[in-house]
Amino acid sequence: TVGESGTILTSPDGITWTERTSGTPKELYGVTSGNGLFVTVGFFGTILTSPDGITWTERTSVIFRNLSGVTYGNGLFVTVGWNGTILTSSDGISWTQRTSGSQQFHLNGLTYGNGLFVTVGESGTILTSPDGITWTQRTSGTPKELYRVTSGNGLFVTVGFFGTILTSPDGITWTERTSGTWVYLRGVTSGNRSEEHTSELQSRAY
Repeated sequence: TVGESGTILTSPDGITWTERTSGTPKELYGVTSGNGLFVTVGFFGTILTSPDGITWTERTSVIFRNLSGVTYGNGLFVTVGWNGTILTSSDGISWTQRTSGSQQFHLNGLTYGNGLFVTVGESGTILTSPDGITWTQRTSGTPKELYRVTSGNGLFVTVGFFGTILTSPDGITWTERTSGTWVYLRGVTSGNRSEEHTSELQSRAY
């Protein structure tokens, strides 16, 4: 798990936690794992990688905007952030900026499932991509900000502002659900997922 002031904690069982040295004082917003590597992202383009979750190395992200979320899928790391920022990397070390087509909106979270990357953000923004490189804007049906998205059991679920919950079977067509609450929903995950979906292990401090 990651958070403010470069905080990184690890645990072998979810019960006993150890603080690690990240080497940065910057806030970290998201973390994922894939291909034998942990990757965390955060404030002002911060990207750190680790082979074991203990020793961390800062990487060059090529941009200086906040990075809000990161995931791994189809052999690719993808991170998203402010002003429609999307970066991809095959190894977590060298990163390439991609065109999102939504530079006016911040992107907050993303996931990978069913062969599709899905990212969500401000003003109900939802983008999808089969390869992390070419992105298509989808109609969410809401103007409310979306904070996080996950996938599991053949379904995408995103949550956000004022209790917003949307679901989609394919990442393209979205349906708003009744949450029964008006509080902001900041995170969402799915249990009992296949290995394909377990890469999105994200934590954000508010």
